[in-house]
Amino acid sequence: MEKHLKNILVVSFGFFFLFTAYGGLQNLQSSLHSVKGLGVTSVSVIYAALILSAMFLPPIIIQKLGCKWTIVGSMCCYITYTLGNFYASWYTLIPTSMILGLAGAPLWSAKCTYLTIAGNSYAEKAGKLGRDVVNQYFGTFFLIFQSSGICGNLISSVVFGQTPKEMNISEAELECCGAADCRNMTTYDADISRPTETLIYTLLGIYTGSGVLAVLLVAVFLDPISAHQNETEEKKISSFWTTILSTFRHHKDIRQCLLIPLTFYSGLEQGFLSSDYTRAYVTCALGINFVGYVMICFAAANSIFSIFFGKISQFTGRNFLFVLALYGVLFEKHKEAAFANYRLWESLGFVIAFGYSTFLRVYVKLYIVLAVLVVSMVLYETVEYLESKNSLGTASPARQKPAESLQNDQETQL
Repeated sequence: MEKHLKNILVVSFGFFFLFTAYGGLQNLQSSLHSVKGLGVTSVSVIYAALILSAMFLPPIIIQKLGCKWTIVGSMCCYITYTLGNFYASWYTLIPTSMILGLAGAPLWSAKCTYLTIAGNSYAEKAGKLGRDVVNQYFGTFFLIFQSSGICGNLISSVVFGQTPKEMNISEAELECCGAADCRNMTTYDADISRPTETLIYTLLGIYTGSGVLAVLLVAVFLDPISAHQNETEEKKISSFWTTILSTFRHHKDIRQCLLIPLTFYSGLEQGFLSSDYTRAYVTCALGINFVGYVMICFAAANSIFSIFFGKISQFTGRNFLFVLALYGVLFEKHKEAAFANYRLWESLGFVIAFGYSTFLRVYVKLYIVLAVLVVSMVLYETVEYLESKNSLGTASPARQKPAESLQNDQETQL
């Protein structure tokens, strides 16, 4: 047990240190590199590359390198993006964004594979149910991993809070913040809200050190499990092509098609939060040093209400708390294809949100996000109506069997 627990903690803290750097840096891109939309374009490239990576790379790389070294190699790719920010330009951020995006899917797939194999291996030796142990491992992982959002944002706010300049924003300037978003974006990057180069390099140095620490932690202390992977190598090769085909064939299910706007909205909304909200509402009105504090509040509220809604779901039912493991419940027999579609359409939402960030005013984007949300909810209720018709006279599928793959919902993060 101690050996297995050690490996789970090594993976968890490795991801904690890695995403302390990446998460905090992503939230600053629209504020740090806003000239001609360089920052948001780089993030858009990340998610576009992630879509391609998710469809082709994970099985191939994991078979060649094993879970441990896939994780190590992918983490090194994340560090290149941080290094690219030291001298931010189209020639440094865009290539490193592509490298990071391509590494994202193998990183998360290798992590999932490692935790699943480790959990089943320990369960077999201890005479426990494999599913229960795997869920405990994933719970431990996400408990530690989600803390990286708080830590990374706190670091950025503390570092940028050391600036000797204080923002003195007039009422006229404040009117150009928020939904109005009427600042001149060609000069916005050089205005008073931008921290000094010394503070920027200090933050990037901390983030680089955090990423390097993650790589060393996993490379030195994580035990390889390649022997287990070799036993199922042929199965993985076939499942790779099966997954690709089943991902697209799954659109024959009308429920999957009706849920596309809702999944797309998830990425669109998160993209708006990370790019436009942080720049137009926080940096513009308060200063870039407040971005971290605001995102900490978001992350904390997200965690608290996730626990709260999880507790009351047994009393309210799925129709009220539809976001909890929705795909796992509706597509219980085709989870792999369903979650592949989830990642595909959510990533597309991210790409579009970051892609049009520099071309449209914030108030236009708000109308777009609101319109997609309304359409999503109408179509979601249509899915619930179809489900209720199919389950007349029988118990609700959500009550017959709880969702087994809650962790899949949270793996859309890089």
